[in-house]
Order: sequence, then structure tokens, then C-alpha cells
Amino acid sequence: MTAVLEVVHETAYDYAAPVSLAHHLAHLQPLQDEHQQLLNFELTVEPQPAQSNDSVDAMGNAQRHFSLTQPHRQLRVRARSRVSVAARFGGLQPEASPPWETLAAGLRYVALGPYPPAVEWALPSLYVPRLGALREQAQPHFTPGTPVVVAALSLMRALFSEFRYQSDSTKIDTPLQEVLLQRAGVCQDFAHLMIGALRMWGLPARYVSGYLLTRAPEGGAHLLGADASHAWLQVWCPGTPGVPDSGPGAGWLDLDPTNNVVPGTGHVRVAIGRDFGDVTPLRGVIRGGGRHTLRVAVSTRQLEEPVCADGASDVVTDGTDATSPAQAADPERELLTKF
Repeated sequence: MTAVLEVVHETAYDYAAPVSLAHHLAHLQPLQDEHQQLLNFELTVEPQPAQSNDSVDAMGNAQRHFSLTQPHRQLRVRARSRVSVAARFGGLQPEASPPWETLAAGLRYVALGPYPPAVEWALPSLYVPRLGALREQAQPHFTPGTPVVVAALSLMRALFSEFRYQSDSTKIDTPLQEVLLQRAGVCQDFAHLMIGALRMWGLPARYVSGYLLTRAPEGGAHLLGADASHAWLQVWCPGTPGVPDSGPGAGWLDLDPTNNVVPGTGHVRVAIGRDFGDVTPLRGVIRGGGRHTLRVAVSTRQLEEPVCADGASDVVTDGTDATSPAQAADPERELLTKF
């Protein structure tokens, strides 16, 4: 099944004093592979940057650096994407995935042994430190011999049940330990919690930034976090039936703990990293500016009915448009540094 989605992501900064120099980095262009085709992408910046450069980072994400050298009190960044998304995990067989401890054991350090690339994603990172409490949180799900996907799905259900999605409950610098204690957070926190728990058991996990519809084309309940940029994660489970075995996503299964779902055609992937810090939608370093206000608006809508592999159209649910500037400013978490 495939669906065509359009995403408009607008960011607006208003500064109390002129900014004389600014350098920004944007991760706003969706990924492209055999399951997600980028049909069109436009990024508009006002005022016009003096310099702009497109590149690909070490993790394969499209990024744009731009600099503004003329004084300005406002910055407007507007990204419009049109993406064809195909379902990737329709044939998923969790019970046929390898035992979690077999995967973890294969990533342990062995003197003079080969270096498995997946090890990079099993290590702690800036926003996802090693926490014993996370290991304890996940312990009931990682009994010996349990298939890794069965364990991951069980952990996801537990996080969904035991933690509360609450807008404005955390900030970008809220420690993960505090999220654990207050049992509430936004989509970024749900992703970090599950990534941290998986890594504490020796399993690789990656952070995914993107967008989603209020209700996926496959149907089901309305999804949380749809009124803004969204975040979820991928767990490494090579050899699992129903998980891609080739291309950039080979061996990786997407899981959305904020909504307790395996992402389908309603999720648009933008960037992949160790945690939020690697894939911030927009970050910058500026000179001047004083105090500032930030407004973000994200709209995701379905342009075409989802089509199955045999060409038949599925039933399209309503509620597929999500626009809410007030809510969008919470999970967005833009990073701005002054010098």
C-alpha cells in the first residue's frame, strides 16, 4: 500500500534586536529510499541567505547550511514536501526474529575481532545516557530466548501504558532521568526512553524525526504528536521476516511508542540519528537578537488515496489534516545559540 502525503513546515523567529550574523543548519528534507519517494521539496528562507549549501551528513540525511549576513529582526523558514510512502512492515513476523541476547552478544567487543557497524547505535549519546533505571524498566520484557521484536513490541506497549503524553511537560534540556520520574513527556521523550532502554540491554536503536497524519491511511485511532514534527525510533533486528533486508534501512524496524504502533504509510521519515541532537529540524548560531519568540506550524495532509499492491484503493479515513501552530511549537525544539 502506498499513500502520497504533503507536509508544510513553517518556522518563524522574531528578535527583540537586530541579528547581525546568523548561521543555520536545517534537517527538513525527507529521506528517500525504495519505500519513501521524495516527489518534490522546496525550502524557502526569508531574508534571502547570503550563502546556502546542500549536503548529506554521515548518517545519510539531507541537510542545508545557510548564512545570513545582513541585519534582520525576523527569520522565516518554510519547507514544503510531497512524499510517496509505501508500507514497509506489512509482513512482519515478530516471533521469527532472532533472540535478543544473540544479537547483543554479537556486538560485544572481541580483541582483534571485526567491528560490527551496528555497535555505534548501541552506545550512549548526549540525550540518551546510560541509566540503570532504564534497564530495570525494560527487564520484564527481555527474558532469555525472547525474540527481539517480541521484546521490543512488549516494551513499547508498556511505555505507552505507563507514561503520559503531555504537551509542554518537558524542555529540550530536561534530563531523561527526570522524564522517568515524572512519567510524562512529548514524542521526543518517548523515543529517547525506548532507545535508552534498548541500548541498556545491548541492542542498537536509532532516533527518527519526521511527520505523521492525525489518522494513518490504514485506519485506527487518532495519533498523538501529529500536529507537529514527530519522533519515533528504529530497533535493529536483522533477519526478521517483514523487515527490509536491503537498502539503507536493512535490518531496522520502526516503532512509535508515543502511539504504540508500527509506522505505516502515515509516517514520513526525515532524518535518522543517535538522538534528537543529531537531527534537530532547525538549529543556529546568531550574533545579536536579544530575546526572541519562536512560532512553528506543521500541516500534514493526504493527497491521494492509498493504493494496495494489486492496484485497489483502500478506504480513506477522515481527519487526515493536522495543523496546529500552538501545539507544534512544543515537540519542535529548535536549537538557537547566541555569540
